[in-house]
This record gives sequence, structure tokens and C-alpha cells, in this order.
Amino acid sequence: MTIKKVLVWAKELLKGVCERPQFEAELLLAYHLKQDRIYLVLNESKKVDDLKTFQELIARRTKNEPYEYIVGEASFYDIELKVESGVLIPRPETEILIDLVATIIEKEQISSIAEIGVGSGAISIVLVRKFPNLRIIATDICDTPLRVAKKNSDFFELSKQIEFRKSNLIDEVSESVELVVSNPPYIAEDFLLESNVVDYEPKEALFGGRVGDELLKQIIVDVKARDIKYLACEMGYDQKEPLEKFVNEIGVESITFYKDLAGFDRGFVLIY
Repeated sequence: MTIKKVLVWAKELLKGVCERPQFEAELLLAYHLKQDRIYLVLNESKKVDDLKTFQELIARRTKNEPYEYIVGEASFYDIELKVESGVLIPRPETEILIDLVATIIEKEQISSIAEIGVGSGAISIVLVRKFPNLRIIATDICDTPLRVAKKNSDFFELSKQIEFRKSNLIDEVSESVELVVSNPPYIAEDFLLESNVVDYEPKEALFGGRVGDELLKQIIVDVKARDIKYLACEMGYDQKEPLEKFVNEIGVESITFYKDLAGFDRGFVLIY
């Protein structure tokens, strides 16, 4: 089959699975051929080599397996990151969190921070690329994210700036840090997620407890106990009110909430 015919076939199969079936068909075929999408346009009459392997890629996507797991990479901020099953796929919303943290780092001349729940390493890697003098201790409770994040860090030659450590929250971080950043699990256990998320992405990185904000509250308490001045976190769209009430009860200097690009409450910056 030619490139043109293969794309028509793939697009039909991907309808109902993803929002942009033509786009994803092109991405997967470009990945399969180790070319860019422009190549597909300029060579639409060429035959596709090893068609069976490409058909297998499409079959995986029709079962709702995320595109990023199929190709083993995710685009985030200005970089490409390796991802695999067991590692949360970084979302565009997290770029907002990074920009807010970067503003604090620049303003306060912060040189040492900790990240809770490193995942693919997205947050830590982007931050140290922005700030060459920044040092980060990045923690995760699971081995797979730590391994993949270190692989991503090594690719960008950042081993002198980021140290990866297996830890529940910041339990194993004894050093003094000035800020903690986290995109923790914050989804309620009974919340219904789409198949491409709940069937493939790590549950440890998604669900934050029965209500959903239990881990967020524990992070808030732990950071306060360590006399760390700043905490920046993502949260669920419906968690602003209970978290605001909680921090007012335990006592903090201020908490500022921010919204995502869709206008939903998405996170906060807390000053103790």
C-alpha cells in the first residue's frame, strides 16, 4: 500500500479513538518510517515498508493506548522526554506550574529545591535548564519513574544538578531546600477517567486517596514542618475550597491559586 492509502486506512480506524485521527495517523506513520510528516506529503505514492508493524502500532492506538507510550516519547515545554508504562505522561498544564516556580526562583534567587513525584523528570529537567545554578532533589516512591527520569536527565547532561532519590514525599530529603514543587496524585479513587488514562497510566501517579486531596494535604503539612518557605503544587479543579480551608486552619502566610488554559482551578503557590 502507498503512503496515501495507508493514511486513509489508519484515519478510518482511529476515528472515535482520538480527536485528530488524521494527525495521529500521520504521526505514527512518520514514526514508523523514521521520517517527518513533510516526507509523507512529498512521497504519498511510495509504498510503506513493513506494513504489518505499522498496522500493529495502529492496533495499539485503537485500544486507547496513549500515543506517547507507543512511540516512547512525549513533547513537553521545549524538549522531548522518554516515557514508558509506569511513568505519567507530562501534560501541557504543568508548564504553567513551571513558569510560576521559575518566577519565584528568579525573584528570590533560590538555589535549592525539591520535587515530589518526579515522573518523567519533566519539571526538574525544564527548571535546571532554565537555571544552571539550581540544584534539585527529585523524589518518587516508585522505581520506574526514577529510572526513566534519570535517563532523561542524563540525556541532557544534568546529573550534577539533579539528584534522584526514592522517597515517600520528602521523607528522605534531609537537606535544607528553599522550595518544594509537585504535581502529585490528586484524583479521587471513585472518579471515572477515560480508558487511555486509567487503563495505561500508573495509578500511583493519578489517585490521591478516597477524596483525592489527602496527599496534597500531607505535602502541605510536611513542608510546613520542615520550615520550607515555598510550596507550589498542581491540584484538582474542585479542590480549591477544601484546600483553602485546610491551610487557613493550620496557618500559613498566604496561598495563591491559579487556573489552567481552560479556566479551571489547577494549582496553588503557598508561602509559609
